[in-house]
Amino acid sequence: MIDFIRQRFANKSIVLLGFGKEGQSSYALLRQAFPEKQLAIADLSDAIGGNPLISHDVHLELITGQDYLNRLSGYDMIFRSPGIPVWKLISTDNDSTTTPINHLLISRDRITSQTELFLQCFSKQVIGITGTKGKSTTSSLIYHIMKTAGIDALLAGNIGNPVFHFIDLIKPDTKIIFELSSHQLEFISVAPHISVLLNLFEEHLDAYPGYEAYQLAKVNITRYQRESDYLIFNLDDELVEGHMNKYQALRKCYPFSVEKEPQPGGFIRDGWICFSDGSSVVPVWKIHQDRFLRGEHNLKNLLAAVIVAMINGIAPEMIEDGIATFKGLEHRMEYVGEFRKIHFYNDSIATIPEACMEAVKAIPNVDTLIAGGFDRGIGYAKLAEFLSMSAVRNLILLGAAGKRIGEHLEQKNLSGKKLFYISRFDDFRDIAFLETRPGYACLLSPAAASYDEFKNFEERGKRFRELVKA
Repeated sequence: MIDFIRQRFANKSIVLLGFGKEGQSSYALLRQAFPEKQLAIADLSDAIGGNPLISHDVHLELITGQDYLNRLSGYDMIFRSPGIPVWKLISTDNDSTTTPINHLLISRDRITSQTELFLQCFSKQVIGITGTKGKSTTSSLIYHIMKTAGIDALLAGNIGNPVFHFIDLIKPDTKIIFELSSHQLEFISVAPHISVLLNLFEEHLDAYPGYEAYQLAKVNITRYQRESDYLIFNLDDELVEGHMNKYQALRKCYPFSVEKEPQPGGFIRDGWICFSDGSSVVPVWKIHQDRFLRGEHNLKNLLAAVIVAMINGIAPEMIEDGIATFKGLEHRMEYVGEFRKIHFYNDSIATIPEACMEAVKAIPNVDTLIAGGFDRGIGYAKLAEFLSMSAVRNLILLGAAGKRIGEHLEQKNLSGKKLFYISRFDDFRDIAFLETRPGYACLLSPAAASYDEFKNFEERGKRFRELVKA
């Protein structure tokens, strides 16, 4: 990889766009390849100069402040981090390669990313997983099954581990489970050997010119696959199926479904998750009612993971062991504990309505729901309809998103239900303890982002745990 970086950028001036976790790992690798090359970092925050990773680098220029995006014209290559919206830099129109930003033109071929370069070097070893929801659970489950089976595997990407951190650990037979966000998939030109597309729902609309642009970014996970590559996708998701119809004839395709029996693919028959290679059906895992991964959405995550494992030659009994010993993720329908005879669940990772609805269906006896937060403009009418017909009695609604959820709910028949509007997250606690019936559950499943009060959903989930345990 170091040699590849040297050859690719030897005579190029480079600016790193964004200096979060991935930007820092990209900087470290570039500096390893070019110890004395002049580099630049462009970031909104002026505080990056105090980062000990770069504070003593005399061959570095910092570009910070509100106009940092408009000061990139002097560089041959822009090394972009996820979260910097590409559509603000270049056109997403296939017939155009540039777009003006305050009179600045950025051509597409001047933008690259850690994901793009990594795939150029290691795509044959990569199992890429994307989707609006479930990608962290599915990626972690696949990794756990592989480790249980004794396979050399790495878990990296959007789950919090930049892939450049693992360069020195990769051997020719290492399997790289790569969780991929829409931001990482934008404008890649190389795809994983095995690609998994779980679902498509409205999210990140604040970072895209429209919902279709977000969908197309996700679809990039298969756009550049070859005939020898594998595509695993959710047949029950109409949006996913519609997009995948364009690519199925060009890949080895293994759709999965809880409603149908695709051949080849993964499906449920007689209480078993089954795998078909097109000629024979293998029962792989008996579905347990008390399984750790609850809900229909997790059955789909399990189906995707089973297909990946079977394609990689893992025996069904090893897959069963992996599923049985997998304990899930923090902040995803995580049981916090029983306090004052109330059961508390942390589902802070649920940042869209569909995830919230799945949690309410999967967790028994939800009496109180905490929802809302930062409003990104996604639709809440369907969630309000679901909640109005649910057994949830108390709805604690937070922030701008909570207010909009409440506006939809107030138009429904809310007999026996109470709405509580709060402006501070911490204010949920007194209401939850006062209103939730003993023996029932209080669930944090916001259906909204956390950026109004917290850095991310993890910070929100940790605060929830602290407050209910205090």
